[in-house]
Amino acid sequence: MSAMSAVFRRKTGPGDRRAAGVTRRIVTTSGALAAATVLTGGGVAQARAEARSRAQVQARAQVRARAQVPGRSQEPARVAGDVSLRLPAPTGPHRIGVTTLHLVDRHRPDPWDSALPARELMVSVFYQARTVRGYPLAPQMTPAAARTFAAFDPLYLHSELPKSGVDWAATTTHSHTGAPAQPVRRPVLLYTPGGGDPRTLGTGLAEELASRGFVVVTIDHPGEPSAVEFPDGGVREYALPGTPRDPRVFRTMIDTRLADTRFVLDELTALAAGRNPDAAARTLPENLGRALDPRRVGVYGHSAGGTAAAQALYEDRRIDAAVDLEGYLDYPPDSPGEEGELLPVARHGVDRPLLLLGTDGFRDARFERSWSAVLAHPGGRTRRRQIDDATHWVFTDYAAMAPQLQDAGLMTADDRIKLVGAIDPARSVPEVRHRVGAFFTSQV
Repeated sequence: MSAMSAVFRRKTGPGDRRAAGVTRRIVTTSGALAAATVLTGGGVAQARAEARSRAQVQARAQVRARAQVPGRSQEPARVAGDVSLRLPAPTGPHRIGVTTLHLVDRHRPDPWDSALPARELMVSVFYQARTVRGYPLAPQMTPAAARTFAAFDPLYLHSELPKSGVDWAATTTHSHTGAPAQPVRRPVLLYTPGGGDPRTLGTGLAEELASRGFVVVTIDHPGEPSAVEFPDGGVREYALPGTPRDPRVFRTMIDTRLADTRFVLDELTALAAGRNPDAAARTLPENLGRALDPRRVGVYGHSAGGTAAAQALYEDRRIDAAVDLEGYLDYPPDSPGEEGELLPVARHGVDRPLLLLGTDGFRDARFERSWSAVLAHPGGRTRRRQIDDATHWVFTDYAAMAPQLQDAGLMTADDRIKLVGAIDPARSVPEVRHRVGAFFTSQV
């Protein structure tokens, strides 16, 4: 544990301790460490600096024009009350239920805290509901997670976000908590988020895919996100000991995500066979296990999650297809100016479908080298596609939220462009949904 981190024990209820078999600790990272960390697989600043296409420059001017009202400052204005943000509605034919699972891998210690003898995970499962009547809509973030997110992310991870004026806990999803599932086995998609981002920032795409007939399982990787809340109400915060630009930290991140993904798939297979994998054996929605088909599996991820998704496809034959949403396929170099080692998926290629989906606003030499490497293998089934006038976090819920923040006077035009690009959400949200959804529909 870094000397720059203050560690304190989080109280857990007796039932939770017996179920998990561990005493969990929160790790609160100092501002100095967090501010020095770039959590996207390394190289965000470099990628942004190199993204200067003519089309994007023109798009920047168009977005700025919206804010250039006479007498109005380009800086965010103060507003009365906190803004509530909205997620775009899913478009598929199915109504959606959602539940959470607390999963504990007792055969693996936590990689970020040696005092934790087991690896604890939280996942959300989005599925097709038989009925939603009487089942409330779930929030995007719990109040406790939202408080930690608001205190951490705008200061240390996404400086484009407003430091006040947003009620992050007020955003509701379109999924109904605990609704009974349709007893029809459907393909399973796993989602691993970008470094530093909680799984909840991938809610919009997860709901869209669930509405189209997939069971979507979003995974938190505790120790990396700003906040992961467990069923007993405790929140584990960011705990990395250094920057992911350090090859050792990045390798541990990716190795941990791969192990997390394998374990979650193991537990989902057990769930489909009739076992309740929740650590406290909490009651599950009716027919949940009968809604999963673990013989049809895909995985998608953003940034560091995209790196893990592609490598998971290479390593785990249970996975039929994967989508890498702008994740590098190499390790950071040991020294500046050197080239990092390619991941095995890039060195050797993969014999199953892999979609590399990127933007024109987040490209650098590492992307070109590592993505080109996997594309170069003869007979491979890898394809590369691009979304224009966009940048890195357009693959997350920020695609819809950043323009709302700009319209509310809480985000400048420049900051909106840095976060998601100049692309209008009326185009970006459907395009991301279509490309990911169509790919998995044809491959899983």
